[in-house]
Amino acid sequence: MQTVLIDLSIGLAFVALALLIITAAKLINDFLTPYLIDLELAKKDNVALAVSFSGYLLGVVIVFIGAYLGPSKGLVADLLYVGGWSLFGVVLLNLSRMINDRLILYKFSNVKEIIEDKNVGTGAVQAGSYIASGFVVAGAINGQGGGLLTALAFFFAGQVVLVLFGFIYQFFTRYDIHAEIEDDNIAAGIAFCGALIAIGIVLGHASAGEFINWSANMTTFASEAAIVVILIPLVRLCFDKITFSKVDLNHEISVDRNVGAAILEASAMIAFASILVHIFG
Repeated sequence: MQTVLIDLSIGLAFVALALLIITAAKLINDFLTPYLIDLELAKKDNVALAVSFSGYLLGVVIVFIGAYLGPSKGLVADLLYVGGWSLFGVVLLNLSRMINDRLILYKFSNVKEIIEDKNVGTGAVQAGSYIASGFVVAGAINGQGGGLLTALAFFFAGQVVLVLFGFIYQFFTRYDIHAEIEDDNIAAGIAFCGALIAIGIVLGHASAGEFINWSANMTTFASEAAIVVILIPLVRLCFDKITFSKVDLNHEISVDRNVGAAILEASAMIAFASILVHIFG
């Protein structure tokens, strides 16, 4: 009975910490953006921001879990460790939003699209960027031997891959991603969101594990990143041409703006990425 009570107390302590981190994440986001989440959600019913912020919260929780799954050093030390790394992750997630705005969806202002135009497609892509970055940071802080420098290195390496993948994804896509998303095509945003999350899952796996040395760990990261950057577009092509051979997903997404087709495509890429990390893990 005593053991159960101790475990329950420890669990409640981490639940309280998680709520504290989520609250801090919201306040930091409010401070670093030209809008207030409460106002946009409650007064303006902004679904686009709700989608984006949901991805932000999921990214925060992914980082929190990555820190929590590390080796225990005692309750107080663990709370400080998880809390510190989670707040560090919050800062990086806000940085990832800026990178997404400047380098991934670089042909228009994300803030304008989400706040003024309430563009759900843009919100979806931003959510995918948050979640992908959350996986990378969680992987970088989960293993033994790393630290602040390694976490930063893997985060920025992950951002480079995400930006590069944005160009490759456009190359393999018959419609103009930026034009469709700016034109309020929710389906295009959801499909791209799924691709970013898929990349993030693999990059998170590539950045995880014991830090041996820069050469070994970066080689692993680069090799797994190269595999997924090549295979994800091919999976998308095969999914379109083989699995749903009687349906043109590009047409469904760009012309018909079929959200259901976009969800299927996004799910297929996320599912394949999950398979990849287990096959190569």
